[in-house]
Amino acid sequence: MPKASSPRLSFEGPDALLIDGAMGAFSDAVQEKIWALAESLRAFPGMIETVPGMNNLLLVFDPFVTDADQLQADILAGWNAAGAVRKGVIRDVPVRYGGEDGPDLEDFARAKGLSIDEVIARHAAPLYSVAAVGAMPGFVYLSGLDPQLAAPRLSNPRDGVPVGSVIVGGAQAGIMPVTAPSGWHILGHTDLGLFDATRDRPALFAPGDRLRFVPERAS
Repeated sequence: MPKASSPRLSFEGPDALLIDGAMGAFSDAVQEKIWALAESLRAFPGMIETVPGMNNLLLVFDPFVTDADQLQADILAGWNAAGAVRKGVIRDVPVRYGGEDGPDLEDFARAKGLSIDEVIARHAAPLYSVAAVGAMPGFVYLSGLDPQLAAPRLSNPRDGVPVGSVIVGGAQAGIMPVTAPSGWHILGHTDLGLFDATRDRPALFAPGDRLRFVPERAS
């Protein structure tokens, strides 16, 4: 029998398996296991794609090639073994906070009982980890947000949050790689391009990378 701390495995149709390692609140330690497992399973016979999420991992495979029983056994063995974690890059992300660049900053600070400068300082202080890339091309789910800045998403999402928006939703921070609907709070804007289909690696960040937000100015 798997250990109590082992992940939950569930088939998502005949050609996909979801590994759910969540044990309540998001865990950076669990996320490191997700990264290590995603890397180790890429060479599994019949594996098409490994997609890390927030404390979960989706495996897409060829059901005519993949031995599902062996795959599940390898998952549990890999989960309980110490795996090498990818050493990601560290990158500074310049941010213009507030004003037209961060239309939610003032209301966000007021709701938190903090000054605008305090919100900016708390948002820019951590070294964030790219827990997962997804939802839209190049979108980064960032762990490391100051718990005092955690906030429920907007009840009425905006139709088009601009590309480059620096945002907060729930307990995560993020950056919009394209203009798209979102219910996250917009605190600022960066000119850093997160996704370019013409690059060798279209997404600027990969799981395991880390970043710092560097205030350029506040309006």
